[in-house]
Amino acid sequence: MKSLLGRALLRAIALTILWFLCLPQPASAARNAIDIREWQAQWIPAHAALDNGPPPNGTWLDAGIDRPLSSLPVGMQGVWIRITLPPTAEWLRPGLLVERMYGLDLSVFQDRRQIFASKRDFEFDLNKLLVPIESASTPMAYDIRILTTSERAGVLSGFRIDDFERLSHRYVTKDLPDLMLGTAIAFLALIMLLCSGYLHRRQRSSWVSLCLVALMLGTLIIVYSPLPYIYLPTYGKLLLLLFDVALIVLAPALNHYIDQVFERQYAFFTKFTRIQAGYAAFCLAARFVYEFAGEQHYAIYYFFLNGIMGVLILVQLLLLIGLSARHAIKGNRDAVILSAGLLLFALSGVLDLTFYYLSSKTYILFLWKFGVIMLIFSLVVILARRISTDYAMLVRYSKELELYNHNLQRTEKLKIISDMAASIAHEVRNPLQVTRGFLQLLATRTDPKSKSYFDLATNELDRASDIITDYLTFARPEMDTVGVLNLSEELKKIEAMMTPLAAMHGGVIRFHAENDLFVIGNSSKFKQAFINMIKNSIEALGKDGWIEIKAIAQAGEVFVWIKDNGEGMDEEQLAKLGVPYFSTKSKGTGLGMMVTIRIIEVMQGTIVFRSEKGKGTEVTIRFPLADPEQAEQLPDELHA
Repeated sequence: MKSLLGRALLRAIALTILWFLCLPQPASAARNAIDIREWQAQWIPAHAALDNGPPPNGTWLDAGIDRPLSSLPVGMQGVWIRITLPPTAEWLRPGLLVERMYGLDLSVFQDRRQIFASKRDFEFDLNKLLVPIESASTPMAYDIRILTTSERAGVLSGFRIDDFERLSHRYVTKDLPDLMLGTAIAFLALIMLLCSGYLHRRQRSSWVSLCLVALMLGTLIIVYSPLPYIYLPTYGKLLLLLFDVALIVLAPALNHYIDQVFERQYAFFTKFTRIQAGYAAFCLAARFVYEFAGEQHYAIYYFFLNGIMGVLILVQLLLLIGLSARHAIKGNRDAVILSAGLLLFALSGVLDLTFYYLSSKTYILFLWKFGVIMLIFSLVVILARRISTDYAMLVRYSKELELYNHNLQRTEKLKIISDMAASIAHEVRNPLQVTRGFLQLLATRTDPKSKSYFDLATNELDRASDIITDYLTFARPEMDTVGVLNLSEELKKIEAMMTPLAAMHGGVIRFHAENDLFVIGNSSKFKQAFINMIKNSIEALGKDGWIEIKAIAQAGEVFVWIKDNGEGMDEEQLAKLGVPYFSTKSKGTGLGMMVTIRIIEVMQGTIVFRSEKGKGTEVTIRFPLADPEQAEQLPDELHA
């Protein structure tokens, strides 16, 4: 039953599809669009009467996409365009579209009857034309009158005949990406500008200048498109004013941002930035005066806002390219990114201008928009890198400050302990020695059964004396006899002394040291410090344990590594190394490691511990490499 229903459903779907396929197609879909690439043109003299059609005795010139004739000869105010359209009866609502043309006053006539008119009272001559035409079964001629006050007028893109609805869609969507791009850039710039209040003052300056650069570039992209002037003709003068303001503000904003990137290293560039900013302020004032004064004295306005400003922008671009290239050669990554952005921006502009002049000024500039995207992208990347660098520097400074505070607290604690140890040790050691002497004397006069107790007491007194010695060494780690030590030989002696102890704990010592590694210090203190560290490693060994000792010279320093595969330490234990009374041993006092660290510090060395629980510990010690021939020139700090 289910299979029968399924077959019936499939048959119904198939019949429905066949029925739709057999339906007659609408007339508008019966034919593709027609592109007309050739037409005729007739110049309109400056004082000619503007009738509803061209004069019958006028001279017609052949024109087309390859030869648009858009540059007006001297003494002309516009051009007549005549085009003969093929039959349009196959479209229900045919239309005529011109996607690119120059002109301020547009009129379309059919048999000297005006069917379309559009006029602008502002100086933006990049235009478009979309007009519905009559559906006819025979060819029909149309005349288009284009008037202007500039030096160019005419059709650039040719004519397109198609269904009016499809042409309307194309009329808008052709330039819609430019509007979306410019709006997106300007919107993001405004959002960034609003967020600038949350930034630090040092970052805010470059952030605001970048926002202005992006906002001005987005504005230029928006107001360079013909759509805003077509759909908002009452705001045409305001849009042109925005175009000029964006162009004037862009140059000093870009200069200020680049000056911040270079951290004002070049005084001449900083001075040039201020001069250009001052002139831009003057140009802004002049632009508003020109606007509200009725647009008088155009020649003076053009000289200041186009002539001088153009020279300054040219000098600016040359300086930016030169400075960024210089920094890029030095390996500065920000300069490399900036150079790439400027190069792509300049290359797109050069290509646009080249095509523009090769096409007799009929080419529509559009490659510069891709250059703008690359330039903004490079500027944003540079700003992001600067913020990231500032954050990393802040984190590093915070860690250094924390480490400094930790070392300061440790130094204060150690100073207190040192002072106490120095003042108490001598007072305690003398009674201990007297007590030890009396115990030894009493041990000779007592019975053998009690002698073991006297021996135990004597050993504990010796242990207490050793602790006091450690305190004294920690309190006064100065070296009485200082000389140039052959670290390789010293380590060989220590390795020979500690190998039996390692064997008793079931471990081995692997030793490797370069020859003739000289450091300044005291042999006895040096042995004391390294024996203590190696002894700690031996006591931490387990089954199949090993200790590796390695010493090399590198970059004017002697590096010594002591590494083992013992039980290791966690981060908390590692942080407490060298702290008084901290020890991982059951009977340890922590003084041995304190003394070791103090000895290495007095020898102008550094010590770093790395450890992981269950995997072992690695100690890295560094000493300044000494010259054996200059042993007499020893630093005073070692005798202090």
